[in-house]
Amino acid sequence: MASNVSEKQVMVVGIDDSNFSTYALEWTLDHLLSPALNPNFKLVLVYAMPTVSSTVGFVGPGAAEVIPIVEADLKRTAAKITEQAQEICKKKSVNDVMVEVLEGDPRNVLCDAVEKHHASMLVVGSHGYGAIKRAVLGSVSDYCAHHAHCTVMIVKKPKPKH
Repeated sequence: MASNVSEKQVMVVGIDDSNFSTYALEWTLDHLLSPALNPNFKLVLVYAMPTVSSTVGFVGPGAAEVIPIVEADLKRTAAKITEQAQEICKKKSVNDVMVEVLEGDPRNVLCDAVEKHHASMLVVGSHGYGAIKRAVLGSVSDYCAHHAHCTVMIVKKPKPKH
């Protein structure tokens, strides 16, 4: 099966409001997507916005008044995160960028985005949790490494040297 050389492969990068995500995006831009490297990737930034129901966590009197406020706050947060990520891309002279905000659990959202865009690579940051925290909280990077149907690169932020 011959591939079309002019057609760029898709790289999905998961973003959130953590320093780990920012580091992973910057590392990817510097090492894989720098214009000097003449990259052959189209970049898709994906933010998994929590659902209102997962954020509110209760149903009862007063919930109807709280839900629109929470929903607006979630949308503001998503806009802030995606704008910051786009600004990082612009500063690194990477302009072929698509941004998606999708509602749901980051593990499923990122794997679904890989399928939707036929991505050849998924990049996620690592929070560096230990085994217990990872078992309790669940690891997005671990889930994606086992379930995404593409190469998964987990970018770890170096620990400061003492």
